[in-house]
Amino acid sequence: MRRASVGTQKRVSRVSRASRALPTVWKGMLWVALSGAIFTCLNTLIRSITLTMDGLESQFLRYFLGFVVMIPLLWREGWRSYIPVDMKGQFWRGGVHSAGLWLWFAALPKISLADMTAIGFSGPIFIMLGASWFLGEPMRRDRWIAACIGLIGVAIIVAPKLSGSGGWYTLVMFASTPIFAASFLITKSLTKYESAGVIVFWQAITVSIFSFPFAYLVWQQPSLLQWLGFIAAGVLGSTGHYCLTRGFKATEISATQSLRFLDLIWSSLAGFLVFSDIPSHFTIIGACVILCSTIWIAKREGRKLEVVPQEMT
Repeated sequence: MRRASVGTQKRVSRVSRASRALPTVWKGMLWVALSGAIFTCLNTLIRSITLTMDGLESQFLRYFLGFVVMIPLLWREGWRSYIPVDMKGQFWRGGVHSAGLWLWFAALPKISLADMTAIGFSGPIFIMLGASWFLGEPMRRDRWIAACIGLIGVAIIVAPKLSGSGGWYTLVMFASTPIFAASFLITKSLTKYESAGVIVFWQAITVSIFSFPFAYLVWQQPSLLQWLGFIAAGVLGSTGHYCLTRGFKATEISATQSLRFLDLIWSSLAGFLVFSDIPSHFTIIGACVILCSTIWIAKREGRKLEVVPQEMT
């Protein structure tokens, strides 16, 4: 047992050293990639709940339980650790994110996970534009190329389905993407002086506050299984947003956006396993295009960061 324990500690130590040696931009991209996998699990769980519960109530309970599961951290670290520097910014972020969620939850039960994720991939274009205009981040040509190639993959997936019965809800889901982009840009701005934990904690509080009046109007008593699902959703949501915020804090937000295209692979797999949604040929082809753009931009960003320190010495 002791030998096994020592061996485990050595492996953990090697992984820790390797992670510290990674370029900063890669760390940010890995945090974002991890958040995507977590959000896929969360979206799968929430979609199954919204099939039997109004989206407005689901939205409130998902974020309220996200706040509840973070209370032990508040107790351990002290409430002073979670007082934000910019309270106004936290509420602005919560209000904008709530607006996007109202549209997102309205469309979620009506379209597949793969389509929902693919439509969300239009978000990087809005984020890159906003990061350039409002945050002053440089919009290099390779980032635009990666985003445009990824969007071509999205178009391959989504275009054939716009004429179907889910066409209207497809547009509703699409309308949420620029709003979420604005929310993420506010998050990036907040990371300059707020910790990831504070941002996630106050997101849970503010979205719960903005969502409660609408949830109250359609309230139905959740079953025990639904309560357990929302508790799990609270853990997944808070963890996912923590990873996403760490990624935004580690590097420029524009550099992380191509990694979101990987979410399509996870959501297609989850949709097949849980809802028996079989990905179409268009989804598979589009996913391959998206994956190529992701690998290409990851290599380009890594090379740029390796060259910069050499030029400075």
